[in-house]
Amino acid sequence: MAHTKAQKTVKGNRDSRAKRLGVKIYGGQIAIPGNIIIRQRGTRVNAGPGTMLGRDFTIMALRKGKVTFYTRLGASYVKVE
Repeated sequence: MAHTKAQKTVKGNRDSRAKRLGVKIYGGQIAIPGNIIIRQRGTRVNAGPGTMLGRDFTIMALRKGKVTFYTRLGASYVKVE
């Protein structure tokens, strides 16, 4: 028994493109100013010293240095040392 009524594909049978979110520069790696460290939806990780939070919650490096992740009072942060 066929699962579709006709030979054509279903009208709403399309998927959206992946958004490529996640960590782009990991802890211990070197970042230069303007490098994207994390792409995220909402503040899963907060911006610490040497970083900046963009309007789409992207965290970018403001200076050259080593990327470090840390936790303070239950919240995750990233900084560039």
